Amino acid sequence: MAVSAVGVGAWAVTDVMNDVQPGVALVGETPGQIIPDVNSIEGGINLLVIGSDSRAGQGDGYGDPKKETGVLNDVTMLLHVAEDHSNATIVSFPRDMRVPIPQCPRPEEDGGGFYSAMSSQPIHASLGYGGIACTAETVEQLTGLDIPFVGLVQFNGVVALSKALGGVDVCLAAPISDKHTDLDLPAGNVTLEGDLALQFLRTRYGVSDGSDLGRISNQQMFLSATVRELKEAGTLTDPVTLYSIAKVAAHNMDFSQNLRSLNTMVSIALTLKDIPNDKITFVQYPNHYGPDGEVYPTIQAAEVLMDAVKADKDLTITDGTGGSVPKDQKTIAPNTPETTNPSTASPGSSEAPDDSTVELPPGVYGQRADEVTCAAGNG
Repeated sequence: MAVSAVGVGAWAVTDVMNDVQPGVALVGETPGQIIPDVNSIEGGINLLVIGSDSRAGQGDGYGDPKKETGVLNDVTMLLHVAEDHSNATIVSFPRDMRVPIPQCPRPEEDGGGFYSAMSSQPIHASLGYGGIACTAETVEQLTGLDIPFVGLVQFNGVVALSKALGGVDVCLAAPISDKHTDLDLPAGNVTLEGDLALQFLRTRYGVSDGSDLGRISNQQMFLSATVRELKEAGTLTDPVTLYSIAKVAAHNMDFSQNLRSLNTMVSIALTLKDIPNDKITFVQYPNHYGPDGEVYPTIQAAEVLMDAVKADKDLTITDGTGGSVPKDQKTIAPNTPETTNPSTASPGSSEAPDDSTVELPPGVYGQRADEVTCAAGNG
């Protein structure tokens, strides 16, 4: 069996890498760095996943690509795995949150050099401004983390990847109806695969309060279910299945140079197999509405979150999911951010704190992968 797995892996590397597009160079990235063996990657990991709403090359199933020509990072998520692989955190950045965008490299075909820095723009503008490298540089500046691995996926890629996973079972607390994404689902349990999975991940008007912030909770609920199903099915220990998923990713995603190796993709996936689900935390980057109605980072809470992530701490969320509903229906999570910049809460317990865990302040929403929640539909 071991020999068979090695043979499959060797053939997979050759087969897939013949088809993968050249990687995108990140700022300061050194091409040709050592590729890890196909084992759980050593040390900590920072991987940025970008979901683009560009219609380029996606056919006509998502509107007229000649009219809908925007290029936005509609989804921006950062996976951080602790140095000792004891925990993992996935941070979602609200697409409309206004942040500084640094100087970003200008493509050679556009004259080379750099685009000028901007002090305050929605984070979703970074992809159209300077591509994958610019979004990575923006998140690095915002979080203080070095990000060596970046992958970008478009609509068709989400459809293909959800099929490769065999679909994901989720719970709907209420029906979802959204004409903007042609989504119409009844309450109860549903399997999401292909176009249906894409519609579910895209919907904002069909869940919670109809905002992008509510949609983030929906996406985190979907990904939590995905983690649980992958582990229960033994996918993360099956080289044949991992290869087939990696091949779909290779055909349907764009990567930074250091992530275009199949070995690296599989090695990153393998780091998650031994992390308990209650140590995998999905969290929304702290934010609040300003007086102008725009979304801004909540600085003090963000510092608490990112200091904890950098220190590889396990996280405790005190303020609910921000949208989705616990399956037991005993509590309803808040679904909008504070309208003012909340201060950091002090622990209310007189007991000595567990220095391996950080309790996040109110206004920071998310969930653990072991928590089964249901989408808060609009029906």
